[in-house]
Parts: sequence; C-alpha cells; structure tokens
Amino acid sequence: MKSSGSFERRFGKYAIKNLSLVLIICYGVGYIFQWMYPAFLSYLYLNPYEIVYHGQIWRLVTWLIVPPSGFDFFTLLMLYFYYSLGTTLERTWGTYRYNVYIFSGVLFTILGAFLLFAYTLIFKESSQTAAQLWVLWGGFGTFPFLAAMFSTFYVNMSIFLAFASTYPNMQVMLFFLIPIKIKILGIIYGALLVFQFLTGTIADKIIIAASLMNFIVFFITSRGKVHMSPKQAKRRQEFRREVKKTTKSTRHKCAICGRTDETNPELQFRFCSKCAGNYEYCEDHIFTHTHVKTNDNQQF
Repeated sequence: MKSSGSFERRFGKYAIKNLSLVLIICYGVGYIFQWMYPAFLSYLYLNPYEIVYHGQIWRLVTWLIVPPSGFDFFTLLMLYFYYSLGTTLERTWGTYRYNVYIFSGVLFTILGAFLLFAYTLIFKESSQTAAQLWVLWGGFGTFPFLAAMFSTFYVNMSIFLAFASTYPNMQVMLFFLIPIKIKILGIIYGALLVFQFLTGTIADKIIIAASLMNFIVFFITSRGKVHMSPKQAKRRQEFRREVKKTTKSTRHKCAICGRTDETNPELQFRFCSKCAGNYEYCEDHIFTHTHVKTNDNQQF
C-alpha cells in the first residue's frame, strides 16, 4: 500500500485526465483512415513480425488508433457507453489508478502479441498449422490476420467488466427497454469469454488472456471495489476538488531545509510535538532536528 502511494505521488502528475475521451479521439482518427485509405491501417496494426524484422516500432503505439469495429450508429452508441463507464471509473478510482488500469491492459496486450509471435516462431517448423499461422502475420505479403486480432476491443471490454465489478447493482436499459442489473450482463459476458477461451485456438487463448489480464489482476486484488453509486462518486470527487482548492494556500514547509509539499511532493511532513510552537519538518529532519524550547524560543 505504501509503495503504491509512493508511485502515485511521484507519477500521478503525469496521469492523463479524461483518458476515455482520448481513446475515443484516437478511434476517430482511425475511422478517418479507414474511410479515406483503408489499406493504410495495415501499417498500424500491432504486428510483432514487422516490428522485429523490419523495425517498425511505431506499431507499439499506433495500434491504439485502429478502430475495434466498423463505423455505424450502433458503434457510436457503444463508444458513448464505454466513454460513460470509463469516465465514472476515473471519478471513482482517481485519474492515476484509472490510467494504470488502462495502460496495464495495453501493455499486457503487447506482451501477448509477442508471446503468440514467439509461439509461431518455435513451432512453425514442426507443425503445418503453426506454419500457416506464420503466414497470417503477413510474413509473405498476406493480410496480417493475427495482428489485426490484437485490438483495443478486449481492452474496452475490460472497462465494462471493471465497471460491473465496481457497481454490480447499477441498472442499465438493455435495448433501451429492459432494465437489468449490470452485474448480470457482466456474468453473461464473462461466461462467453470463458467459453471462447476454452474452445478457441491457441491464438484466441493468448489474445483473450493478455487483453483481460488487467481485469484479472483487478478482480483478484479487489482494490477497485467501492460501495457507492456513481452520483456519490461524483459528489466525492467534487468535494475533494473543493477541499484542495480551499487548502491550496496552506503549504507544508520544513523548518530546517525549507522544502515544501509543492517543491517536493514525494516528501512527507510532520509537526514535532516536542517543539514549542507549530514547527513542521520533512521526513529527513523530523528525527534529526534540534527541538525548540518553550518561552525563549531557543533550541536545545
């Protein structure tokens, strides 16, 4: 817990706010390419073959803008649905933790792609099926079918599963008509994923496991579970924002070195109960400073 808090203090300022909107914008760019020049998308896929043998390292990032499906009205509804879920999770968990969840899903997907690529390399000589998989990477100028399977589709699904675990009793309108608790949808979707994993090919198993590993870690640790409604989470976020705004002028400052929580946010500050007056010290000087006397304001 302490280690996690330390990471958040150090790297929390780099977290991307409203990350769900950023992902939607990336999809928008991908749909523009899909509409204007569909063949260009083949240069954006997460394709380990092209990365390893042709040095196309940009694919480690550009696959994030490849749309998970074709563009239609239903796609717009789904994107708005996932945007709403992601925004609510960010309000509940905080920007930093939500960033960690999404980017860990991205990282696990990349690792899964290279794991499947390694599998095809190892077994391509001894198995005709594996040799065909090797062709599907686009190694001989064919369409990179396996690379196209590694998309943000399952990463988006992990957002839905995380939301269902965080707010299991929240109701949604299925087909805009049928009220149903989101945990029911989560259970149904989870069962379908398990079925696909058990009956699918080795490629399906690796893709599903890698893309949803962030949710698996989340579910095991259960750190993301809260017992509040989305409205309560929003009010809590607004309350924290107001408290931060009103207390912004109150800084923690070390009486010895002069460092503050603004210049060194990684430090912890404490008041000394043995000093006369309100003397505050950083963690480096709280146990090493000379105490201030009563009355004469001298140190001993």
